[in-house]
Amino acid sequence: MDYQTKSEYVESLVTPCFVGGFYQKRKLTPSAVMLDARLDGLLEKLLKRDDIEGKPGDVLVIPHTPLEDIERVILVGLGKKEELNPAAYRKALAAAAKALKDVNAKQAVSALPEAEVQGRDFAWNIRQSIETLDASLYRFTDCKSEPGNHKTKLNKLYFLVNDETALAMAKTAIEQGRAIAQGVKLAKDLANQPGNVCTPTHLAEQAERVGKHHKKLKVKVLVEKDLEVLGMGAFLSVSRGSDEPARLIVMEYSGTAAKTPPYVLIGKGLTFDAGGISIKPAANMDEMKYDMCGGAGVIGALLAVAELQLPLNVVGLVPASENLPSGTANKPGDIVKSMAGTTIEILNTDAEGRLLLCDVLTYAKRYEPAAVIDVATLTGACVVALGRHPSGLWSNNEELAAAVTAAGDTAFDRVWRMPLWEEYQEQMKSNFADVANIGGPDGGSVTAACFLSRFAKDFPWAHVDIAGTAWKSGADKGATGRPVPLLVQYLIDRTQ
Repeated sequence: MDYQTKSEYVESLVTPCFVGGFYQKRKLTPSAVMLDARLDGLLEKLLKRDDIEGKPGDVLVIPHTPLEDIERVILVGLGKKEELNPAAYRKALAAAAKALKDVNAKQAVSALPEAEVQGRDFAWNIRQSIETLDASLYRFTDCKSEPGNHKTKLNKLYFLVNDETALAMAKTAIEQGRAIAQGVKLAKDLANQPGNVCTPTHLAEQAERVGKHHKKLKVKVLVEKDLEVLGMGAFLSVSRGSDEPARLIVMEYSGTAAKTPPYVLIGKGLTFDAGGISIKPAANMDEMKYDMCGGAGVIGALLAVAELQLPLNVVGLVPASENLPSGTANKPGDIVKSMAGTTIEILNTDAEGRLLLCDVLTYAKRYEPAAVIDVATLTGACVVALGRHPSGLWSNNEELAAAVTAAGDTAFDRVWRMPLWEEYQEQMKSNFADVANIGGPDGGSVTAACFLSRFAKDFPWAHVDIAGTAWKSGADKGATGRPVPLLVQYLIDRTQ
């Protein structure tokens, strides 16, 4: 999709399709008012005739207008003007995206970003328009013999801008929105692949492909022999039950001086998780191909960073493995030794993500990082605690926690802070090792984070549990691409 600005006045605008907004009580936004004047009041007449109130997501499509210069008009409800918040605006954008697909226009001009959204600016409005439209147009058809007619004719969207200051903001917003949308799409494509296609090796190859297209991004892949030399006994124990070898994907983006401490992103890359010997229930086990969404998100975020050429150093680390039951798999009661030298009693082989992440957290120390953020579909307990709207957030650093929270609010890829109290560490005591890999049924997402915190004491660290936000189930089953917007926004904020 091509996104551009258009500096024209509505009075002389020429476009196959115009997208404008209206509030409750059928009050048009400024550009829609100007267009209505060209149409001799037709828009207001049709709104009254069809009795459309203007709630967020209401849509009025005018497939043919009396004007030769403007063929179609889409009016989208924004709710009460004084109550237009980010959630309502995004709902309106989703409705606009659906309408744009349905009218089959090849090009369109949108004036929706002129709406005044609480606590947001013009640039945010444009960026959300891009991210929402791209998400609406996304379809995963790689594995279908007959993909179907899902392609839209729409190939270019203009944003109406007439102010010089707003024009500069709009161009930056388009760059950011396009890059984030690309990262989200890549994360979705990787996550939606079936486990027999997206193996640890395949995931590593896709990361290498991203690196080949960006000079500032260097990608290397560590194989199991490398991991053995490093002493990653916890990580390697997970892959023992699978015929697919583990991989550690290392993506190093150099956007500033080499001595500048990097920001390190770690993404759990379990390309399929059957639970190992502690096997999962059969129902919905197919969705465990999504246990690598953290890794897919990190790869997608590095793509966006490289596209934006941010003046930062960023490292992406993705431990990739499968977790399957076999005669060589981890067994409950086994004890493994981590890279940090900590011994871990495996009481549940389905608590495997933390075994990967703990070794990679130790590996991250070599970068002397400014901060480390790990993202993982780590616990079903997080879904129980928070549902599927925010991701869970734990951190050992108040400044980092506040920055991640602010980035999530800006990107509308939100997180909710959870406790990381010392009392929870008691639940992971082991009679036979330094620590157990689970802490019992109480506070499962918290004890998982507390386990990881033991390996993150030497740097500012945040853990984001995306188990409830990385994919959708049911009729809309598929990856969401989260937390790419969160991660990229956090890094953009570090440049300001």
